[in-house]
Amino acid sequence: MERRTIGAAALEVGAVGLGCMPMTWAYSTSEQRGEESLRTVHTALDRGMTLLDTADMYGPFTNELLIGRALKERRHDAFVSTKCGLLVGEQHLVANGRPGYVRRACDASLRRLQTDVIDLYQLHRADPEVPVEETWGAMAELVTAGKVRALGFCAVGARADHRTRSTGGGIHDSTIRQLERVQQVFPVSGVQAELSVWSREALETLLPWCTARGVGFIAAMPLGNGYLSGTLTTGGGFEPDDVRARHPRFTAEMMAANQPVVAGLRRVAERHGGSVTPAQVALAWLLSLGRNVVPVPGTKKERWAMENGRAADLVLTPGDVAELSSLPSAKGSWE
Repeated sequence: MERRTIGAAALEVGAVGLGCMPMTWAYSTSEQRGEESLRTVHTALDRGMTLLDTADMYGPFTNELLIGRALKERRHDAFVSTKCGLLVGEQHLVANGRPGYVRRACDASLRRLQTDVIDLYQLHRADPEVPVEETWGAMAELVTAGKVRALGFCAVGARADHRTRSTGGGIHDSTIRQLERVQQVFPVSGVQAELSVWSREALETLLPWCTARGVGFIAAMPLGNGYLSGTLTTGGGFEPDDVRARHPRFTAEMMAANQPVVAGLRRVAERHGGSVTPAQVALAWLLSLGRNVVPVPGTKKERWAMENGRAADLVLTPGDVAELSSLPSAKGSWE
């Protein structure tokens, strides 16, 4: 698989990564099977999908424990990205950016992941009660200590509890201000934020900021929580513990309203032959945006990991890219 670099540290990863969250959290627990997920991780690594994206809050903790089982055998094949700073409370998510907590969280992640070093340690959400420079400074100390190789910043935290969706780039503008502040403390190697053909807000300011500074952009939710794969039935039928069961974009009405986006992906896929899928087209569009862009589609199933990995071999024409870039944005609020 094509290799891409993450940030000033020039850390190499496969062009398509693996989002590990669905393996233990947020999606249909009845389908979460540890051994199947482990096979998925191994398959992804075999295909060169080296970036494994996890977080301590996924589970919480169970995701890192699962990935640790795979890393015990394949550490040198993997690029490990995990996150700190966001805790799962009884009713909502809570940010914690206190330096002491960051240090303890890193040590705990290292134990769960069964590794001596984290390749990319990301701040999942800035704590409004702690100056972001203090949190970032504590994370920088972890690099100096040899526990972490590079630092990343998540711009998805503000939506993790389904707060108001950004309008006019509001959330991303705020993130850029934070990025400028932490950049003065220690270099930002990667920024993770939602970006897909149906959610393109990051194209306005966030991706250009990263590109201008050589910062890697990790595209979260590149397949729109599975919708852009074209495999979901309108109306869902999601299990109660699946986040999509209460997501405004996944009501029967909104899933039907957003079908033109999937139809556009199918049109492009058909022009490239019968074996190309809408999901692969959606990922190839992201890869066309710049060599600093690395999508991390999440899955717990081996077949989808294999399909996603093949997107790196799909070359879109300029006409394809223009057509995909003009597809309508998603209908349905995040509120």
